[in-house]
Amino acid sequence: MRETERKYEAPTGVALPTWDGLPGVAGVSGPDEVLLDAEYHDTEDLRLARAGVTLRRRTGGEDAGWHLKLPAGADTRDELGVPLGPEHQRPPEELTSLVRARTRGARLLPVARIATRRSRWRLTGDTGQLLAEVVADQVTASVLSGPSKQDEWREVEVELGADADPGLLDAVEDRLVAAGLHRSTRSAKLARVLGDRLTPATPARVPVDAATAGGTVLAYLRDQVAAVYRLDPAVRRGLPDAVHQQRVAMRRLRSALQAFGRVVDRERTRDLTDELRWAAGVLGAARDLEVLADRLEQAVAALPDDLVVGPVRAQLTRHFAPGQAAAQQAVLAALDSPRYSALLDRLDALLVDPPFTPRAALPAEDVLPAQVARADRRLRRRMRAVGETGSAGADRDVALHEARKAAKRLRYAVEVVEPLVGRRAVRFRKRVKAVQQVLGDHQDGVLARPLLRQLGMRSQLEGENGFTFGLLHGRELSRADQVLTTLARPWRRLAKPRVRRWLTS
Repeated sequence: MRETERKYEAPTGVALPTWDGLPGVAGVSGPDEVLLDAEYHDTEDLRLARAGVTLRRRTGGEDAGWHLKLPAGADTRDELGVPLGPEHQRPPEELTSLVRARTRGARLLPVARIATRRSRWRLTGDTGQLLAEVVADQVTASVLSGPSKQDEWREVEVELGADADPGLLDAVEDRLVAAGLHRSTRSAKLARVLGDRLTPATPARVPVDAATAGGTVLAYLRDQVAAVYRLDPAVRRGLPDAVHQQRVAMRRLRSALQAFGRVVDRERTRDLTDELRWAAGVLGAARDLEVLADRLEQAVAALPDDLVVGPVRAQLTRHFAPGQAAAQQAVLAALDSPRYSALLDRLDALLVDPPFTPRAALPAEDVLPAQVARADRRLRRRMRAVGETGSAGADRDVALHEARKAAKRLRYAVEVVEPLVGRRAVRFRKRVKAVQQVLGDHQDGVLARPLLRQLGMRSQLEGENGFTFGLLHGRELSRADQVLTTLARPWRRLAKPRVRRWLTS
């Protein structure tokens, strides 16, 4: 369940406002009173809390059980729960498996207990639908691990209903602020209990100026490492597009380390990029099956009914389902492996102590565009190689695939400098992406053709009609024959001198 909420600190003696007259609110019920008791679990060095993740066992209220909350954006977290039961005296595997990227084998233990006396109001709309819940909490907290500490305070939380207008949060906040409350700087009660213990366990060894080449590259690397961690639970849960997005984050990391190897020492990151290639490859096996299945399903759906001969859709399902299940199991095995844990350790170390070269201390605008220009020249060489291959065939397919990889590296390199260059870089990156998409579509077709041939032959051997698979194979061949024509326009738009002038200015 995804929750969108805001938290406010309520100083002693400040009275809460009323909730009547808020935009869209037709009814207000409450306050309902409830007592809650929660025991929070974390590693001894508080790895979950440092990452904004909470794992608790709560009694009282309507949702007693084990709860895992994962950051999902501003004011938003994903909450997963497991009901209480005799088998769940310790954190359940269903939840602990989702935070292995954080814990990496460290033992989970109780770190804090929080007792809450809660008053709750429900704000509803015209048809009785829940728009928001407002709760006022009187909190008593104690630390169970580390130096003993107790604290008491009062706070207010506002949680938006599933289908409510996000603007309602602002309207409620206006009333709370007018009454004397203010937005909390902490997203969870646990953060207040643990206080200064949540400072970074391993602070950066060298301060980095954001205006330098090293600072700009490091900011991008931090974003991508954060994405790897954020997407890890979603991949483990098998959520749509999660594998793709985590794979992209790993590719971005690898591309940035390659493209800016004169800023972050390439020789000292070579082993790391090899491990990123391994992890992205494992994810890629699952993603490639997903893309190929979707491509063929869409191709069948686009055909007139009279051209879909035999149980074509059933044959596609029969082919892809086992492979996709096996690929997902391979992904989960990789994420639980010591090799993946070691990769995460190395990414953490990269951010704490990046292996900068002397160029890293120079102004970003003096260094980084030239590095992007190198990636641009690489793409142009690859495109010239495409033109030198002659007619369609395996050699041209390989050349186009190499051009696709160069386009992807260039696109990710441009992303690094967008905060520095602005709209010119954004426009350039979009044109690179258009070229990459044509090349990517061609590569998908390269992978589809032998499979369509195989499916057609299997149909014949099993007494079915392979006509539809042959038809789709022919269409893929036709698209491949036209790829240079399709590619010509986006490549011309990218090749214009004025579009790439910022690379050398």
